[in-house]
Amino acid sequence: MTTTPAPDHRASDHRAGDNRARLDRIVKAYDVRGIVDEGLTDDVVTALGAAFADEVGANGGRLVVGHDMRDSSPRFAAAFAVGATARGADVVAIGLCSTDESYFASGSMQAPAAMFTASHNPASYNGIKFSRAGAQGISLDTGLAAIRDRAAAFLESGIEPVEAPGSIVEADVLAEYAAYLRSLVDLRGIRPLKIVVDAGNGMGGLTVPAVLGEAAGLPALPLEIVPLYFELDGTFPNHEANPLEPANLVDLQRAVVAHRADLGLAFDGDADRCFVVDERGGAVNPSAVAAIVALREIARVRAAGETDINVIHNLITSRAVPELVEQAGATPVRTKVGHSLIKDQMAETGAVFGGEHSAHYYFRDFWGADNGMLAAMHVLAEVGAATGPLSALAAQYTPYALSGEINSTVDDVAGAYTRIVDAFTGRAEFDEFDGLTVTGVTDQSEPFWWFNVRPSNTEPLLRLNVEGGDLPTMERLRDEVLALIRGS
Repeated sequence: MTTTPAPDHRASDHRAGDNRARLDRIVKAYDVRGIVDEGLTDDVVTALGAAFADEVGANGGRLVVGHDMRDSSPRFAAAFAVGATARGADVVAIGLCSTDESYFASGSMQAPAAMFTASHNPASYNGIKFSRAGAQGISLDTGLAAIRDRAAAFLESGIEPVEAPGSIVEADVLAEYAAYLRSLVDLRGIRPLKIVVDAGNGMGGLTVPAVLGEAAGLPALPLEIVPLYFELDGTFPNHEANPLEPANLVDLQRAVVAHRADLGLAFDGDADRCFVVDERGGAVNPSAVAAIVALREIARVRAAGETDINVIHNLITSRAVPELVEQAGATPVRTKVGHSLIKDQMAETGAVFGGEHSAHYYFRDFWGADNGMLAAMHVLAEVGAATGPLSALAAQYTPYALSGEINSTVDDVAGAYTRIVDAFTGRAEFDEFDGLTVTGVTDQSEPFWWFNVRPSNTEPLLRLNVEGGDLPTMERLRDEVLALIRGS
């Protein structure tokens, strides 16, 4: 008599573990990011497409797919569509777009969306930013973990097509997007402005001419645009498309001064963040931009009859932001740092606007999503209505001294926290709302100060932000805390 041996599941279990490990390496807290053709491959992207379609219930419904200018983005978008249509989604392929343009498509179509971009990361990277219908965010806690797990299962067992697979249609939403933004901020009546725009070879090279120029068939605005690096090039031949790094602003700063422009704008790779430079070439702090936009939005909705007005700011923004919001008669709402967290808070509080220290700006009228172009338009409107230069305007919204974010490589985060708490016990209050915030206990004769230390989610880094009532106070605190963090 012959017997059939029991099946050995160890090999398949090993493969399943490998697939889960592959997904764990690229699925982050708020998005997907990995090195092209290493962590992020066509088969992984196809599995993620199927998993996303299932998670958002897109069988029989529309699902938007857009992509940036990186070399790998078109093929990844196509691979994603294969997986999504296999599970019944009707893919609306909007092609080249900025991330906030994909949010526009998600919001205006009330459809979930996937945007292929690695934002400001180097050319070797790519990734996916997901939205539920109406541009609602997705994080690990609100569906991204389930997408990861479903994708791992599809990689292991294959994607089973549904009885009625979906279709793919192409759509160009750029003109609609540009017209919608112009309906939110009217720039027709401002004084003429000359602006230098550094697109960093990213998607701003497509969206700026459409929104601020005439490329989408809209009427001319009183703006003279001096373009820098508008050619779409995912290899970033001129500088990284990350304006948060001061070195990447140098070309813009020089060009603003050389052209005697009124201001400069710098967009990151997927053009959802915008940084501002004044007429002297000085970088305008994102907290000042947040304050400018917040006050404009408060005034707008109050004029429309609203009285209960909320404005969100994360805990790293300048103390000036909540102070100015309160002075304007609105309620500041303090949140943790994080894209999807703030989107959730925008929905929960009904906030008219939200600002982050990292130059992400969120708008209720834009489905609670962030939009760097819309923030830039508010700044243009404010400068265009003022008689003085942007430097004078920004100074009104920057009364305190900020360090900016300083990263330190730290192996023992707990030890660094202990050193900080020991050093500041008795002269400060401690708050662990997001990392460790330390606020000085001072009398009215001394300048105020606070600092926040937060560990990175993905690297052995501690991030330090310091603010003081004056520059000497900030610098003294900054140096003291850095020495404690670095154990020197």
